Amino acid sequence: MTPAGVPTGRALAVLAGLALLVALAALGIGATRLGPWRLLAAIWGDGLSAQERLVLFNLRLPRLVLGMLAGGALAVSGALMQALFRNPLADPGIIGVSPGAALGAVIAIVLGGAVAPFLPFALSIPALTILFAFAGGWLAVALLSRVAFRAGRTDIASMLLAGIALAALTGAATGLLITVADDQQLRDMNYWAMGSLAGATWARVGMAAAVIVPVMALAPLLARGMNALALGEAAAHHMGFRVEALKRRAILLTAAATGAAVALTGGIGFVGIIVPHLLRQALGPDHRLILPGAALAGGVLLVAADVAARSLMAPAEIPIGILTALIGAPVFLHILLRRMAAGGGIA
Repeated sequence: MTPAGVPTGRALAVLAGLALLVALAALGIGATRLGPWRLLAAIWGDGLSAQERLVLFNLRLPRLVLGMLAGGALAVSGALMQALFRNPLADPGIIGVSPGAALGAVIAIVLGGAVAPFLPFALSIPALTILFAFAGGWLAVALLSRVAFRAGRTDIASMLLAGIALAALTGAATGLLITVADDQQLRDMNYWAMGSLAGATWARVGMAAAVIVPVMALAPLLARGMNALALGEAAAHHMGFRVEALKRRAILLTAAATGAAVALTGGIGFVGIIVPHLLRQALGPDHRLILPGAALAGGVLLVAADVAARSLMAPAEIPIGILTALIGAPVFLHILLRRMAAGGGIA
C-alpha cells in the first residue's frame, strides 16, 4: 500500500493506463491521422495502406519506444540522484553525465569530419555524435567519481562541488568550439542541445534498449537501500546496508541510463527533477514504488511532450527540450520556494 492508502498495484496500473493513452495519441496524431480502429487494424496486419504502414512502423513506433525509454531513464536516474543526495532538486546531470555528453556531442559535430578518417570503422556524423556524447558522459562521471572518492568512501558533497566545476569547464570548452563552428554546425549543435525524438530509428531504439532496459530492471533492487539512505548514511549503515556499494551502484546506473538517453535524444532537461517529485507527492517516499513508477511516468511525460512538440506548430516541430523546460522550470521554482519557506534551503 502507498501512504495515501492506494494499493501499489493500482497506482502502477493507473500509470500503465496513462502510458497506453499517450501511446495511442503518439501513434495516431500527425499529418497522417490514424484513429484507434486503424491502429487496431494494424495489429491484425491488415487495413492500412503502404504509406500508413510506413508512417506507423518506421516513423512513429520507433519514436514512441525511444521516448518511453529515454523518459523512463531520465526519471529513474533523477529518483536515484534525489535519494542519494537527499535533495528533491537533484537531477541526473549533477554527476556530470549531461555536461560531459554535451561536450562530446559538440566535439563530434565540429571536429567529426576531421576525426572520422582516423577511426577504425566508418561512421556518419550523427552516429559519431551519439558515440562521443555517450563517451563524454562516462568520462565525466569517471572523473567526478575519482575526485570524490577519498579514504575508501565517496564524498557526496565533493562530487556536487566537482560537478559544478566540471559544468563550468565543459561550458567553456563548448564555447570555444562554437567560435570555430560554421553555420551548419551551429544549427546542428543548437538542435541537439534542445533535444528531439525526430531522429528515432529502430537502430537507435536498439542502442537505447541495450543500456536502459537492464538499468530499469536493476534499479528497483536498490529501492530498500534508497529508503534507508533517506534516514542518513549512518542510519543506513546500522540497518545493514553497504552504503559505499549502494552509492556506487546508484551512480553507475544513473550514468548508464542518462548517458544513453542524452546521447540518443539530446539535451532534454527537467524530466529527472519533476517526475520523481510529483510521484513522491502523489504516492509517498517509498522507492519500491517510486522507481518503477518513474520508469512509466517519465516515458509518459516525454512522449506527451513530443506529441505536443510536433502538433502545436505543425508542420513545424518545436524542440522537445523547450516544452519540458516550460513545464519543468515552474515546478522547479515551486519546489525551491517550498523548501525555502520551510527553512530547508537548497542543500
